Amino acid sequence: MTQLKHYDVLIIGSGAAGLSLALQLPKHFRCAVLSKGNLASGSTFWAQGGMAAVLHDRDSVDAHVNDTLIAGAGLCHEPAVRFTVSHSREIVDWLIEQGVDFDLRPDQPDDEFREFHLTMEGGHSHRRIIHSADHTGRAIAEVLTARAREAGNIDLLTERCAVDLIREDNRCIGAWVLNTSNNEVTAMAARAVVMATGGASKAYQYTSNPDGASGDGIAIAWRAGCRVANLEFNQFHPTCLYHPEAKSFLITEALRGEGAVLTLPDGDRFMPRFHERGELAPRDVVARAIDHEMKRLGLECVYLDISHRDENFIRGHFPTVYERCLSLGIDITRERIPVVPAAHYTCGGVVVDQHGASDLHGLYVIGETACSGLHGANRMASNSLLECFVYATSAALHIASSCPPPPDKPLPQWDDSLVRSSDENVVIKHNWRALRGLMWDYVGIVRTDRRLQYARGTVDLMQDEINDFYRRFVITRPLLELRNLGQVASLMIDCALSRKESRGLHFNSDHPDTRHLATDTILVPPNSPLGDSDDAALLYLPSYNDADS
Repeated sequence: MTQLKHYDVLIIGSGAAGLSLALQLPKHFRCAVLSKGNLASGSTFWAQGGMAAVLHDRDSVDAHVNDTLIAGAGLCHEPAVRFTVSHSREIVDWLIEQGVDFDLRPDQPDDEFREFHLTMEGGHSHRRIIHSADHTGRAIAEVLTARAREAGNIDLLTERCAVDLIREDNRCIGAWVLNTSNNEVTAMAARAVVMATGGASKAYQYTSNPDGASGDGIAIAWRAGCRVANLEFNQFHPTCLYHPEAKSFLITEALRGEGAVLTLPDGDRFMPRFHERGELAPRDVVARAIDHEMKRLGLECVYLDISHRDENFIRGHFPTVYERCLSLGIDITRERIPVVPAAHYTCGGVVVDQHGASDLHGLYVIGETACSGLHGANRMASNSLLECFVYATSAALHIASSCPPPPDKPLPQWDDSLVRSSDENVVIKHNWRALRGLMWDYVGIVRTDRRLQYARGTVDLMQDEINDFYRRFVITRPLLELRNLGQVASLMIDCALSRKESRGLHFNSDHPDTRHLATDTILVPPNSPLGDSDDAALLYLPSYNDADS
């Protein structure tokens, strides 16, 4: 086994959160950024819509905060929301300094002070979504990757999967890492470890996310002793392209922001019957409305129509969507787009503070892997990219000022002497399909106590088989992802069973009302460094509560 050198900071995940943190560490800090595949394999690269930020005189921090609190259905933590939103302008300035080109208003002369083209998305009361056409994530990812390659203190390591964290005396001192190019597991030591691995939407059969969104960081942090919170709130994006050749292709919410309407096959527009904002209602409302109409009428999909807008406008603002749909024979300038809801974003995650610090000293968790208190019971559109950068910046500053010395003991060696290569990989494929189908059918957009209890028992049996397989055989990326997905599915179900109400993204028809007091669902692992104290079951008190509904 090859022992890799020690790093000051080990960053697991190469998306917006991980790369921006690496770039903001002091230049004398040696850091490694790990990616499961290539550097563009995560969710950031595929983000179409944009990033919410207060950039116009008609907008304000208070308005953005209020919109977020309303969308979060009473469960957002106002200090976290205000902290995030108040830093939005400086995040935009930093990204521009790195070289990101955001779209400007087309009607301004070149010699005027730059004014960005801002679009509208669901839940927002103002145009505040800054974007780069409809491929904002790709534009940001390409620039940050280029800056990281230029940095002399950052090692970019691809084809690396984190296995588990290495914990010593309630401190994280490194991680076991699988190199999938040679199937070798090594121990990597670090003064601080950062989890920025994204969410867990691959727990569901239908998702807009890339294949790597298997909840790795959440599961790994839980096994290391970190609390998780609010994992019952899984956001289903209302509009994923419905076509047999369109795997996981998202139709950005910005289309609805620019006037696209949702219709039934007969052309009837249905969203005004469900919410006063129509197509610009919060995503949970839109997703449930589509789900309701599909089940009521026995439909395979509904339709999104922007063909009433100017053809040049559509091509100019939505080139990615236009070209992808056209490749499948759908001309969105003249035809409706068939769409269905799909799992899109994990609103809960590992409990962290304002610096992204977890319960385990030396372990930071940022981005979609974390539960910062920003999203509450429903993420408002385009707040997620902003959260990545704000908490990456805060974590980088905290690490720089408080990073402990390197571990003073040698790391343990990986022992795989008692395992063998498997000739039964069908077990992994079967459980992967079965788990995701189970979650879609029983822990989906609409839930019941009975469905959740059945899912709980079935996942327990699956986990027994997965863990037995893990103990017996040489590990691979598919096995690690299945192990993590099974763990996170179990945590999602436990959170859903604990919430005896319907709120935001969690709708249980056995408990359709919303309680007056909004409380977080906190799960505490048996090896929590917080022990059995009362504080272990608390995140912090909500500062914004919705009324009964």
